[in-house]
Amino acid sequence: MIDKKIGFIGAGNMGSAILKGIVESKTVAKENIFVYDVSPAIREKMQEYGVRVVADNETLGSLSDVVILAVKPQYMKETLASAGNALEGKCVISIAAGLSSEKLRGMIGGNVRLLRTMPNTPAMVYAGAFALCNDSDLTEEEKQMAQQLFAPLGIVEWVPEHLIDAVCGVSGSGPAYVAMFMEAMADGGVREGLPRATAYQLAAQTVMGTAKWYLESGTHPGVMKDMVTSPAGTTIAGCAALEKNGLRNAVIEAVHAGTIRSKELGD
Repeated sequence: MIDKKIGFIGAGNMGSAILKGIVESKTVAKENIFVYDVSPAIREKMQEYGVRVVADNETLGSLSDVVILAVKPQYMKETLASAGNALEGKCVISIAAGLSSEKLRGMIGGNVRLLRTMPNTPAMVYAGAFALCNDSDLTEEEKQMAQQLFAPLGIVEWVPEHLIDAVCGVSGSGPAYVAMFMEAMADGGVREGLPRATAYQLAAQTVMGTAKWYLESGTHPGVMKDMVTSPAGTTIAGCAALEKNGLRNAVIEAVHAGTIRSKELGD
């Protein structure tokens, strides 16, 4: 268990996913977790988790050893201004897409140690993907703490900050791409006569199982495909249809678009 006081500025979808995972995994004691969000409804929901909901961002900063910035990029400047000088000398972790460490420091205006990260929403079921910037100025002890904080919620990869926008395009936005693919698979099953509930279950398990197969075996995705694709069989017919309709290019372009948008948000 991490013996630090952790503060969350913002508890929307991503912030609450991380907070929920930390609480349920008991990585940090509930009484050591502080939360503030501008939404009264979200503040009320956070009280159900047993964490300490505070009155404002300045109070949160003064009570916390580590502050997690979990607000949207377009609201970050105003949010940080409302914290006053309470972040001075603190370890600050940002999950905001697009905002570089340099820009965040300019908004904070004080002396902080800053770690930029990119998580994703499957953290709420302990299957998240977290990218942490290895060129951060956190102390080694604080980097180990960050690793420990996020590891129970999924996998943790350390990357240089100049690649964090690409991470946003792949895993940050990726759950939406996978959900669309899963929905399309289910629609295909319904078209062929499967009950919708059955089609969704089969599609979801197939997505999860294939990902688990890769993560546990390290088998190259191309080899995995070949193992399922027999000569003149059903799978190669389906693969040909995907290639004809541009699946690979569509996914590559989705990742590229997400990466570009992450960079735009920083501008």
